Amino acid sequence: MRNSSNNRAVDRNKEVSSSSPATDSRFHQTLRNVQGLLKGRSFPGKILITQRSDPLDPSTLHSPNIDRRSPESDRDQSEQQDRSTEKDELQNRSSTNASSSVNNTKPSSTSSQSTSKEIPKSNVGARATDSARLMKFTKELSGSSVILEKLRELSWSGVPPYLRPTVWRLLLGYAPSNSDRREGVLRRKRMEYLDHVAQYYEIPDALRTDEEIGMLRQIAIDCPRTVPDLSFFQQAEVQKSLERILYTWAIRHPASGYVQGINDLATPFLVVFLSEYLEGSIDTWSMADLSREKILNVEADSYWCLSKLLDGMQDHYTFAQPGIQRLVFKLKELVRRIDEPVLKHIEEQGLEFLQFAFRWFNCLLIREIPFSLVSRLWDTYLAEGDALADFLVYISASFLLTWSEKIRKLDFQEMVMFLQHLPTHNWTVVELEMVLSQAYMWHTMFNNSPSHLAG
Repeated sequence: MRNSSNNRAVDRNKEVSSSSPATDSRFHQTLRNVQGLLKGRSFPGKILITQRSDPLDPSTLHSPNIDRRSPESDRDQSEQQDRSTEKDELQNRSSTNASSSVNNTKPSSTSSQSTSKEIPKSNVGARATDSARLMKFTKELSGSSVILEKLRELSWSGVPPYLRPTVWRLLLGYAPSNSDRREGVLRRKRMEYLDHVAQYYEIPDALRTDEEIGMLRQIAIDCPRTVPDLSFFQQAEVQKSLERILYTWAIRHPASGYVQGINDLATPFLVVFLSEYLEGSIDTWSMADLSREKILNVEADSYWCLSKLLDGMQDHYTFAQPGIQRLVFKLKELVRRIDEPVLKHIEEQGLEFLQFAFRWFNCLLIREIPFSLVSRLWDTYLAEGDALADFLVYISASFLLTWSEKIRKLDFQEMVMFLQHLPTHNWTVVELEMVLSQAYMWHTMFNNSPSHLAG
């Protein structure tokens, strides 16, 4: 299966290389501009990307083959029904909005807002649901061997915070499902991380190549820029831990090395594994309260989980980032099928999807939502497993079309500013789960009828 995936990737790269020189030149110039913007959380000063001046010529646009995820090939029908049952809560909460989207394929911000208002506020019901889910998690984790498929189905709809470190290690395959082996494996992997740090990080610059020195300097620049809205990430000890994780990962993955945006991907792991040792709000956390042993354990777990995550999307961060280019194309085609009017408006205004969606895929939407919601979003990411890359397209479509009506009223300049500063700062888990629920619904619909997305 891995060889087949590699062959498909080679075929896609050959196809991409056959596109017209004019399109390639414009595309790669746009890619370089967008990559430059990742140095900061938002636009540095004025807008650097420009409106496409030439008319859109369909003959010059290349459409790579899209390999779509097929859960039926990975698990039997009964497991699919179990997973659907676990997601009923999300789907029921957004049933009004979802039904409108299926029938009309034109979601609007108005329908999303009205659905949000209709969500019942029963604390008693919520407590009962939470208690039932907690019992399911406890039962699944208490056995001598965890059944990962069942754990994925449970985790898709959210993991209880105090169980999240354990569940994430299992979902990523970092910790073994066999409980008897788990402690020994974690101890060995943490020692292995310490060896890597000693070998690659804790050495004088005289033993590094010029390229390695430049990479370390870039990481040192990016760490203070990571999640700048949270004071926790401005602590020197936190930035030093992040620097060690990122540099060690980059040295051991020379095919990509360090790419800006990977610093964001390390932050959910760092916070979740720190939560095993620090209590209360992240705003009150201090790394100085932890022993060096605990800090290094957190670093090691974060390093190995980051490695596991990126193993499934290596070509997102290799030269020219072809994996992200494919996802941007898939997103555009999906939006075409779901809400063609908003796609036509975006094209008429000369805005390229790459100009806003590149950052979404590069940072897995971390910069687009409040950081307090990131762990919940990543519960679903990690539950998707190897299918995450494809499902990201549906999440991004659902995310974008939350503001369908608004976008259709904006000109080029206004759209750029709006999409780079989306009004999500007041979002709660309710809005996030509506996005996830709609993404799941669209994936189910188009996955069962793949011809809907055919050229």
